[in-house]
Amino acid sequence: MFTHFKFFCVFVVALCASVFATAAEADAYRLEVLPSESKQETDPGTGAQLTYLTTHSASDTNLYFHERSWSSDSSFIIFNSARESGGLMGYIVATGELFRITTPQGAVGAATAAKNKNAVFALRGDEVVELNITIALAKDPKQERSVVTTSERVICRLPAASGTTALNENCDGTKLAVGRPGTVGSELPVIFTIDQQSGEMKEAYHVPTPPEFMWHVQWSRTSPNLLSFAGSYPRLNVVDVDTGKAFSPYNQLRDELVTHEHWWVNDQIVFCSGTHQQPAEDSHVKVVDVKTGTTRILAPGSWWPTGTDEEIAKQNYWHCAGSEDGRWVVADNWHGDITIIEGKNARPIMLTTGHRNYGKGDHPHVGWDRAGSQVIFTSHKLGNPNVCIATIAQKMQEDNTTPAVGKQ
Repeated sequence: MFTHFKFFCVFVVALCASVFATAAEADAYRLEVLPSESKQETDPGTGAQLTYLTTHSASDTNLYFHERSWSSDSSFIIFNSARESGGLMGYIVATGELFRITTPQGAVGAATAAKNKNAVFALRGDEVVELNITIALAKDPKQERSVVTTSERVICRLPAASGTTALNENCDGTKLAVGRPGTVGSELPVIFTIDQQSGEMKEAYHVPTPPEFMWHVQWSRTSPNLLSFAGSYPRLNVVDVDTGKAFSPYNQLRDELVTHEHWWVNDQIVFCSGTHQQPAEDSHVKVVDVKTGTTRILAPGSWWPTGTDEEIAKQNYWHCAGSEDGRWVVADNWHGDITIIEGKNARPIMLTTGHRNYGKGDHPHVGWDRAGSQVIFTSHKLGNPNVCIATIAQKMQEDNTTPAVGKQ
């Protein structure tokens, strides 16, 4: 009798497991996969290897440099496309195939790749969703397509409002942040933090006026309780979400250019800054330690009284971003020239040039991969905006003596 009962229990457990597994599979759905359109070439001036993820006639652009573009295992890269039925898309690194990231309930946007898992956090209307992505590679991409599936989890729903910043994940992968203009019941812009697991949402900070809220909400890459947002003046603002206190780490002059900040390692922020008036401004790449306020120039810009706007823009920087290992900072200019800068020795090295026509077109908005070996940006070299990756040559990596974080 006991043996029969034991067998019955085992059967019930197995049946339940099968039912649950079937339910889980039913929640997953396949994403449309498109053939590779990638193109590779060598920069004739610098020798850098360039990989164009897209060559479509529509506008394809990389994520803003605050957000993670690469999946946690670097198997796919996400970007935005204006092509028909485009929107948020992915690039499979192993095959070059593309896939559309969407849901049965509608399109998603304001996305970032998750830090510690192969997932994408995105907004679907006011819903914050987590899309877990699985890729089964095709044995022969020339004969068949890879299979990409996703399952989704609704983390929470934001209060109704018009406009939002992209989602951004903190350094230990526990919280998300998003900024919104005045919501129902509040006339001030609000920065929300969201617990990834529970979905608990908090109003972490109401942005006063001044400074006018200028978006660009992003977490520190070192401290899980620090985030920043851009104001009109001062531009750099840091919030401790544990205390609700905010401060400006950089003593900005009233007429000083401060723009396009990005958290680097050890609670440092890199940004572009200069003291001459726009549009013919000088713009250095600077780094500030948010705990001490100590600031140094990593790569100097230049200004001279007889220079034209176009000439001066060639010698200055506009966007910058630091690699997660602390070894590099990358910066671009209005001509689409991209420079990498050694973190320790502050030596600028030209990586690739000419990816934008001065005065028109999308900016490169340079960002990093997970390993500090590739830079992603938007390029106009093929005649329209495409997502491109420049790989840092091994010799450049070897010549950079900056120790990675944790290896000082």
